[in-house]
Amino acid sequence: MALLSIRGVSIGFGGPCVLDQINLLIEQGERVGLLGRNGSGKSTLMRLISRELLPDEGDIQYRRGVKIAFLQQEVPQRLNGKIFDVIAKEVGKQRESCDTEEEWKVLPQIDQMISRMKLDPDADFASLSAGLKRRVMIAGCLAGNPDILLLDEPTNHLDIEAMHWLEEFLLRHAQTLIFVTHDRFFLQRLSTRIVELDRGNLASWCCDYQTFLKRKELEIESETSRQIIFDKKLSREEFWIRQGIKARRTRNKGRIKALQQMRAQRFARRECTGRVRMQLQHSEISGKLVIDAQGITYAYQDDLYINNFSTTIMRGDKVGIIGYNGSGKSTLLQILLGELYPDQGTVRHGTQLKTAYFDQLRYQLDEQKTLQENVADSSHIIDINGKQRHIVSYLQDFLFTPEKSRSPVRYLSGGERNRLMLAKLFAMPSNFLILDEPTNDLDVETVELLEEVLLNYQGTLLLVSHDRMFINNVVTSTLVFEGKGKISEYVGNYDDWLSQAEPVTLNNAENNVGKIEKTKLKPKRSDKLSYNEQRELETLPQRIENLETQQRQLYQMMADPAFYQSNSGRIANTKVQLAALENELKDAYQRWETLEEKLQ
Repeated sequence: MALLSIRGVSIGFGGPCVLDQINLLIEQGERVGLLGRNGSGKSTLMRLISRELLPDEGDIQYRRGVKIAFLQQEVPQRLNGKIFDVIAKEVGKQRESCDTEEEWKVLPQIDQMISRMKLDPDADFASLSAGLKRRVMIAGCLAGNPDILLLDEPTNHLDIEAMHWLEEFLLRHAQTLIFVTHDRFFLQRLSTRIVELDRGNLASWCCDYQTFLKRKELEIESETSRQIIFDKKLSREEFWIRQGIKARRTRNKGRIKALQQMRAQRFARRECTGRVRMQLQHSEISGKLVIDAQGITYAYQDDLYINNFSTTIMRGDKVGIIGYNGSGKSTLLQILLGELYPDQGTVRHGTQLKTAYFDQLRYQLDEQKTLQENVADSSHIIDINGKQRHIVSYLQDFLFTPEKSRSPVRYLSGGERNRLMLAKLFAMPSNFLILDEPTNDLDVETVELLEEVLLNYQGTLLLVSHDRMFINNVVTSTLVFEGKGKISEYVGNYDDWLSQAEPVTLNNAENNVGKIEKTKLKPKRSDKLSYNEQRELETLPQRIENLETQQRQLYQMMADPAFYQSNSGRIANTKVQLAALENELKDAYQRWETLEEKLQ
């Protein structure tokens, strides 16, 4: 029996069905990437699977005893307490029973996950950054070892290192995975199957993401051809029915009935969701020099963020800024823009600069004002590249209906807020564009369109992003935070940085959640390791995997009620065996980290 069976499920919220008679089977071990435009119903489907919603029609069946964990797109508001308690609460949601033996089994898993994620169990959750809160919620989902793991935009607010760690962990340990993401690199690495939600219907593609793109393109061409043929035939039949008296005398009742069916079929057709249409406002050309920074040093509360950094940014440069959460990327932007003074060094700006800035926290949006007030203040007319347009028409380019344009921003979803920020930004004439995490919550199609717009942008671009493919496709050089205030500059995109950089990691004492090798995942031979140490490092991942397999087997055996009906000696020996296994696993992880640190 499949882990999950969805049959004939429909659900709507006042308009057309978000999900219309969908069917879906999920087998154990699948990693399903769920795709669809913003607002197509992906999160609704995840909430149905997690039992947060009930369908209007249809049935959802689960294999007996299946555990489900759901990482939602947004971190829950007003969530307080120590990190350990928050994770334990999330694990508790996955369990139907809370008996002593079950709790005894789960507590070591929570401790182990906190250790792997490099989290402080006693830290206050409410005081954490958005990225750290995200890591805590992910730890809560993973610690319960669920049968089905639902992840809605899991890479939001995670830095590149954390994404890499999460990818590796999910590849090794996630039993069955259903996830929504705009990160195409993440999607390509993890997915074994693509499920697309389009106009209320589900389509399943048993392939990876790149193969899906090729097959989808052919499917769209075929659908377009079929619709053209259908519409031409309908047009001919409509012309026939509207002919004069002579034609009506010879009408065929069967033909009339067929026409009525064609009309109903055409009326029921749900057109593709509109595509965002965006264009940047042109401005006068800036001077050849945009920014000249020399000897920049900046520290805050004894933490050195930038140490003796120099760079020159010229007109037309597209610069990507890469670093772990808390490394100082936003601080660097503020210094380069002149909003923050460095402790040492100078920043000189070129002439005729017109700057537009995208803030990842969306502080530029007024929650109480309407969408059109946020973009055009009290005016109803907006000037776009010398042409006047009504603000409602302009917002329709970003897929906002006239009704939504007149509603307050506080009712928008995460993806809609990002689209509104882009609409506000692109309405400003600029020749110097600063984007801080612009792709969060956007669907893949909109991200790809944004790439196209930025590639054609004639001005200068500073881009902070953890979206590896987005950086790859847009930037011409990178500034990389490499720890202890060091910022290195590399020619080219993300892949070029990986090929040029030394085999070091983007980490610090508080934010290290995994190691990124700059070439391959397998460690390179290093003179810092002896031959035996190098062999040990290469075998440790498999050893850890074997230990965790044994650990899961013991957990499963102890989860059986019949286990506790056996003799007390067997129970005691098994618990001793489990404790020894957990200690061995802890030592293996510690040894792995020690050897990897010697590589640096």
